[in-house]
Parts: sequence; structure tokens; C-alpha cells
Amino acid sequence: MQSDMPTREPGTYCLVLRLDGDQRIALGRLGSFWFLGGWYLYLGSALGPGGVRGRLRRYLRAERQRHWHMDYLLDHAQVVGVLWAEQPERLECAWAAQLRGWPGARVPVPGFGASDCRCPGHLIHFAAEPNLEALAGALATVRQGLKVKVQQLAS
Repeated sequence: MQSDMPTREPGTYCLVLRLDGDQRIALGRLGSFWFLGGWYLYLGSALGPGGVRGRLRRYLRAERQRHWHMDYLLDHAQVVGVLWAEQPERLECAWAAQLRGWPGARVPVPGFGASDCRCPGHLIHFAAEPNLEALAGALATVRQGLKVKVQQLAS
């Protein structure tokens, strides 16, 4: 695993979450949904001030205002890893499409994290724990020369 952390550069990120046990979770205006226990990958971009570092720090804080769909899920799930690529292009839709093609992938909540695009959703569920290095390799294939970094936070 690489140990460097994101800078303030713009980029795209993937939060790797573990949800222990099946739960009904309210996601603000999106509604209430049944989440199966397991592993969730959330794809997003951070192109504004603070870049990837700022966005990840926000999501990793224990106290945060609920603004995005992800904020509600983070009240119930643990972030166990992050992947990111620092570059100015918005790649979360391409990353989500890549991961939706993996065996066992399913979109648990239509439109989650995708209110500004036409994707089925930017949250993907897997029953089995994903290998972070394999995940980084797959995400890097969406753009030639893309360098995806990995940081495991907990297990």
C-alpha cells in the first residue's frame, strides 16, 4: 500500500466503506433505503478549493454537516480506505462505470451521488471485500497515464 496522502490538487476519489449488518438508512431528500452489510465504494470528484485533500478530510471528520448523500451514509458506515487521482478532469462517472462492470457489483440506491450527471449512481455495493490494489489498477485504466494512489485506513 502506498502511504502518501492527497494534496490540495483537484482530482477524483473513491471512498471504501464497510457497513456491518443490514440497515435501513435515511439519506435526506433522497429517501430511506435498505442497505445490505458489506463493502461500498463511493466515487466522487473534488475540483474546487482544497482539492482531494479537503474533500477527504471533510468526509473523515467525525462531526460534519449533512450536505451530500454520502454524509448520511457515513453516520452508519466506516471508511476503511481511500483511492484518488490528482488531475483536473472529473472522472467519477468513468470510475463508477468501470466498477459497475465488476462481478458482484450492484448499485444499491439509484442516483446516489449522481445528482449532477446521468449515471445510475456513484455508490456501488460488493458483498466481498475488494482488493485495494486491484481496484486502483482498474480505476487507472480509464485514462492513459492515470496514477491512482491508495491509502488503507482501517480494516
